[in-house]
Amino acid sequence: MTADFLLSRYPYILIAVLIGVGLYGMTIKRNLLKKVIGMTVFQTAIYLLYIQGATKQGATIPVRSTEIGTDPALYINPLPQVIVLTAIVVGVAITGVALSLLLVAYRRYGTLDEELLLKRMKESV
Repeated sequence: MTADFLLSRYPYILIAVLIGVGLYGMTIKRNLLKKVIGMTVFQTAIYLLYIQGATKQGATIPVRSTEIGTDPALYINPLPQVIVLTAIVVGVAITGVALSLLLVAYRRYGTLDEELLLKRMKESV
């Protein structure tokens, strides 16, 4: 019973693992580049969770068809995909800004280690 339960929900288990990896990277790692990578993994896991939660077994694309009829239960809701697409665009922009800030910090202070960077920033003031 337990194995069947876990196997039927394997996407959620994999998504939970990705969320854990992303949180680990954002909270435990000292290198800021690794924190940005962890943030990106975490964002991707959230996208997957949202899309997986919006799937319907046996539903089809939301294009009206005379063979299927007009029952909304037979069609997939396109709104979650649109929201995730928007979130991906925002996530890429955030990652790009974060990487550019890391580049500036590295050029100025010579490190991406969080503690060392804070120490050097305090010394330069």
